[in-house]
Amino acid sequence: MYRRNKTNGTWVLKASDGHGAYWTKGFALAEDYEDSDGKSVLTFYEAQDAAKKLARGDSDTAPITVDGALTAYKTDLEARGANPYNAEWPRVHLSKVLLAKPVALLTAAELKKWRDSLLAKMAAATINRLCRCLGAALELARQHDDRIQNQQAWEVGLAGLPDAIEARNVILSDDKVREFVATAYSLDGNLGLVVDTLAITGARPSQAVRLRVEDLHDHPVRPKLMMPKSAKGGGRNRAKKKVERYSVPITVQLAAKLTQAAKNRPDDAPLLLQSDGSPWGENPGQTYHRQIDKVVTAIGLDPAEVTIYALRHSSIVRMLLQNIPIRLVASLHNTSVAMIERTYSKFITEHSDDVSRKALLQDEPPSGAKIVALAS
Repeated sequence: MYRRNKTNGTWVLKASDGHGAYWTKGFALAEDYEDSDGKSVLTFYEAQDAAKKLARGDSDTAPITVDGALTAYKTDLEARGANPYNAEWPRVHLSKVLLAKPVALLTAAELKKWRDSLLAKMAAATINRLCRCLGAALELARQHDDRIQNQQAWEVGLAGLPDAIEARNVILSDDKVREFVATAYSLDGNLGLVVDTLAITGARPSQAVRLRVEDLHDHPVRPKLMMPKSAKGGGRNRAKKKVERYSVPITVQLAAKLTQAAKNRPDDAPLLLQSDGSPWGENPGQTYHRQIDKVVTAIGLDPAEVTIYALRHSSIVRMLLQNIPIRLVASLHNTSVAMIERTYSKFITEHSDDVSRKALLQDEPPSGAKIVALAS
């Protein structure tokens, strides 16, 4: 299309998105008052050729779509040793129209409308995490294409929802944890072994499923696992962190079960496998989440509130209540002291009532108690 201006007119591309709508983009000036330079000022025929390349997806000049941005983001995550699921997850919830739209044409209003439409499907905290994934993909696209100047669209449209509780730090009693583990074993022996490992070590599921046979040190009295680090928090050394290990003590009983499961398998084989013998993969939750929901329901809890991460939270609080130094607790759970203090302080207060109550000042000494005078 040609758009007349007071100065040079503008060549505008109008292209169908394949779903009953279309998008437009001005891409060059017309040669009304100056000669063509083959780039920013084009003749009619040059504009025709340029428009065809833009609309048909010439690899060098086509405006990247939201779909393309997610694909590029996935490649970037894989190159950095990060979880590619963060690029796949938004696709599940984006419409075909939004996926086909060029990033440069996104508006804050339409992204906000999409974000708010999710409120009927998921919790606000989940929406915030999803929006961060999409926002990261769009920002990566902007960094690699100078034509994308609408950064405000996702900064405003995908802004975090207020009053979203990010963490469901459910703390289970030791008896309830044992019941959780036993129920998982009764449902599926291999799932039970994963749950047992998480309950004893307090590791994240994504760490435990990366354990190898050689990571099990089956000492008769002091067995341990060399747990892979999670590499959370990003940074340049993510891939390096993921191959690093740290020592975590385990019970003799768990060591015996793991030894039996690893029997006759090579050292570099995955230690924990699914029932069909396949690895759990980088996103084990996608495989076991329905089974875990059944386990949680069977022990009388709500799957909407209690997830497999309750085992990790319970492990951390259990150690803190046993007066294990906070620095050691953080190391054993591959996290920081600051994170422990910020996340679990209130739970320590709630779950240490019996401990702290012993130190309360009583109005009167117990009846019949012996009172000994202090030396002056």
